[in-house]
Amino acid sequence: MTTLTEGAAAPYFEGINEKEEKVSLSDFKGKKLILFFYPKDDTPGCTAAACTLRDDFETLQAKGFEMLGVSPDKSTKHQKFIDKHNFPFSLLADTEKDVLKAYECWGLKKMYGREYEGVIRTTFVINEEGTIEKIFKKVKTKTHAQQILESYE
Repeated sequence: MTTLTEGAAAPYFEGINEKEEKVSLSDFKGKKLILFFYPKDDTPGCTAAACTLRDDFETLQAKGFEMLGVSPDKSTKHQKFIDKHNFPFSLLADTEKDVLKAYECWGLKKMYGREYEGVIRTTFVINEEGTIEKIFKKVKTKTHAQQILESYE
């Protein structure tokens, strides 16, 4: 269960993207950031969610949003995922799970009666001042961009 709430300061993060470039929260100061956490590149649910964000990228950008995805996959795998699906946004390689843990998106999950640790699919919208504006704990993978856009109508 997350203790991060809307209105709280977003935890600082930094990491390496698909191009082996350093990316941090401070890179988005003055911008509205959609920070989405997902389990694994090129799996059905993760691909569906990322593709909705890709398909509505221009609309989201026109509304002032930047985007960054985070998963525990390596940067080389992220680059293949981006190339395959033509994503116009960057993906952070959180192999040590530091960002996942800071945002409380790594934890105990249950599937088919089995418990295991993994990524808890969550999206945060962080405002221009670095405050968490919205948290989506129940990500609708097939309509995620619409889910975000509707919350700002």
